[in-house]
Amino acid sequence: MPQEKPLSASRHHRWVDIKPEQMNPLTARQYIVGTNMMLARIVLRKGALVPMHHHFHEQISHVVEGALEFRIDGKPVTVRAGEILCIPPHVPHEVVALEDSVALDIFNPPRQDWIDGNDAYLRGGGR
Repeated sequence: MPQEKPLSASRHHRWVDIKPEQMNPLTARQYIVGTNMMLARIVLRKGALVPMHHHFHEQISHVVEGALEFRIDGKPVTVRAGEILCIPPHVPHEVVALEDSVALDIFNPPRQDWIDGNDAYLRGGGR
């Protein structure tokens, strides 16, 4: 049986304590990194665009507020508040904010490109 880490290895976070990173005029993000996954809070204003991209990370996207249109394999999938989309690794996708929105994205493993600042595709961001 694997030995569990003590509670002292746990970390408590509050979004209000994490400075948002303004990616472009319509998109801001915050994130926390665990051992094997990353949780990001993305705020997208209506019209924000996350251009077509793909990555080896598995992604789970939970729309908390608003509505986002994902394009997966060239097909639109609208995800509204309270809905979740699971995106397997290596699947090309893009996102357009249909209205002001907030999404929580989980990535496994963590997005090292974000941590290193090698994510220029996110920094254009408007239609």
